[in-house]
Amino acid sequence: MAKQTTIVKEVSVEGIGLHTGNKSVVVFKPAAAGFGIKFIRVDLPNKPEIAALYSNAAPGLVVRGSVIEKDGVRIHTIEHIMSACAALGIDNLIIEITNNEPPILDGSAKIIAETLLKGGLKALDSPKQYYVIKKPICFESGKTKITAYPSDKFEIDCTIGFDHPLLKFQQMSFGSVSKDDYLNNIAPAKTFCFDYEIEALQNNGLALGGSMDNAIVLGLNGIHNKEPLRYDDEFVRHKILDLIGDLYLAGKPIKAKIVADKPGHQNNIAFVKAFLEEAVIEEDKQAEGRMSANCETSGTERILSHEEVLKYIPHRYPFLMIDKIKINSAEPTKAIGYKCVSGNEGFFQGHFPGAPIMPGVLIVEAMAQTSCVMFLSKSEMQGKLAYFMSIDKTKFRKPVRPGDLLELRVEIIKDGGKHGKVRGEAYVGGKLATEAEFMFIIVDREQ
Repeated sequence: MAKQTTIVKEVSVEGIGLHTGNKSVVVFKPAAAGFGIKFIRVDLPNKPEIAALYSNAAPGLVVRGSVIEKDGVRIHTIEHIMSACAALGIDNLIIEITNNEPPILDGSAKIIAETLLKGGLKALDSPKQYYVIKKPICFESGKTKITAYPSDKFEIDCTIGFDHPLLKFQQMSFGSVSKDDYLNNIAPAKTFCFDYEIEALQNNGLALGGSMDNAIVLGLNGIHNKEPLRYDDEFVRHKILDLIGDLYLAGKPIKAKIVADKPGHQNNIAFVKAFLEEAVIEEDKQAEGRMSANCETSGTERILSHEEVLKYIPHRYPFLMIDKIKINSAEPTKAIGYKCVSGNEGFFQGHFPGAPIMPGVLIVEAMAQTSCVMFLSKSEMQGKLAYFMSIDKTKFRKPVRPGDLLELRVEIIKDGGKHGKVRGEAYVGGKLATEAEFMFIIVDREQ
């Protein structure tokens, strides 16, 4: 059983804040189990404390950084600290700060993570708790789409794109955000901005502490910094760094696969609110009746995991178009498949650069694969394959883009034993995106 953690000894960092330009010292101190992560303004009378929770996010200020506020007291730009705490598994921490913004340091979370590790990590005598979900959650606002899938670990897939010739598209995913992955591949990624933004930001009281030492400044022909990029795709890595920190404003670690397209602080925090409306808390232990890693059950309903789907159909990457499927013995002619459309899909490289849209034929294929699993998961269908015979009445009503969650509803409308007809409908956010009817035939798998 995993335990809650804190640090062993007091450690500190100091410097100037990115947006306020104010100097501050931040002291990290051990905290007891159940304390959570709290910032304390030791420069103010009565030393007010603010819990690092999405519910304390400052309305209207969470734009270029995560800001928390309570009773008129604010702390700006906490996302790098929260990101390092999340990745290192720190559940409880006292953070004393001598001003209203922690230092930006080198513009990444590298120094913060290294400092916390110097403080040492200590297990406490209480079980670690996680937020988990039982069904997919999809959040959309403006150009941002963030989807969470049920998972037994924390996974992340992020895609970004800007109206800029050098940064139209970057994508990266981590199947599991381990401590080593974070320290080597995420924490060192620096914050960035475009050169044409700087004057406007400073006129609005932001980026007052920014410099070439703590931020990447991107121009039309490249970066203005003398120091080269730490990674070719450093920009999306930093977006992942920020997203991890914002997600930790849930107050506990999350177990889910997070797929984010064009994330930003304000929408990240809005997503956390939507996520917690559906999430439940689980301790890191085997509980009686807890779902297995491969199959979740609820009465006559079964949710076949990705691993189980692979047992029933021969499709594999890059042509496997479904992640999970829900079937119910009470409705044997129906099934629902789920496909989290990631920016990492190979077909987006050419369909189309700068305006990625999932090809309609692949949406139909995803509905067909859902139907295949519905049939081939039956005991009498072992050793069989299903082939397309025809497609009819196909309509594409809504484009499907990176970050969308496809819900693939299929129903048998004619069953002839080894051949039949299925009606499929694909939905995004409750709206019909694609519909089709297709005929199939069941054959013996070649030995």
